[in-house]
Amino acid sequence: MSVLFGPVVQQGYVVPDVEAAMQHWLARGVGPFVFVDIRDFPGLYDGKPIMAAMQAGFAYCGDQQIEVIAPSPEHPSIYADFLAHTPQGGLQHLAYWTDDIQASLAALDARGTAYKVWQRYGAPPDYAAHAYLDLEEHPGVMVQLMARSDFYNLLFGRLHEAAQSWDGKTAPIRVLDAASGSLIERT
Repeated sequence: MSVLFGPVVQQGYVVPDVEAAMQHWLARGVGPFVFVDIRDFPGLYDGKPIMAAMQAGFAYCGDQQIEVIAPSPEHPSIYADFLAHTPQGGLQHLAYWTDDIQASLAALDARGTAYKVWQRYGAPPDYAAHAYLDLEEHPGVMVQLMARSDFYNLLFGRLHEAAQSWDGKTAPIRVLDAASGSLIERT
């Protein structure tokens, strides 16, 4: 457990091909995945406004979430930067839940921890849904702070439940039906 943020709840892998990455994990018995095609998600990248575009897959292995992300090359992002330096992909971030991203960053400031927030997501002007940061003295795998929300509780709760009873074969890749909140097999 991190003394700064609590337990790691997600390993985030940036990959050149999200489909191949989901198959990689499925072959290892990790699943089912929820596939999400993210378009026009407002954010800040290195302090400049962006509209994120990426494909992502989420699954659980026990209580640990596995995320695979394939960024759109047309949009600047920390994910595209990662693939530019590591074209085969790999572990890009570890994620932690927080009730308040600004309070978590203020706690780092109070400790005297030198860091830079490279990317944020959420509604402007505060972009308070996600913050990706790296430590200045020890750069490398980034930290993602994820603000708890009803949507994430629903999505990740349903996914965690699905993983607990998954037989390793049935509906290995699913999508979230926003109307019902249920996970349905991707067609």
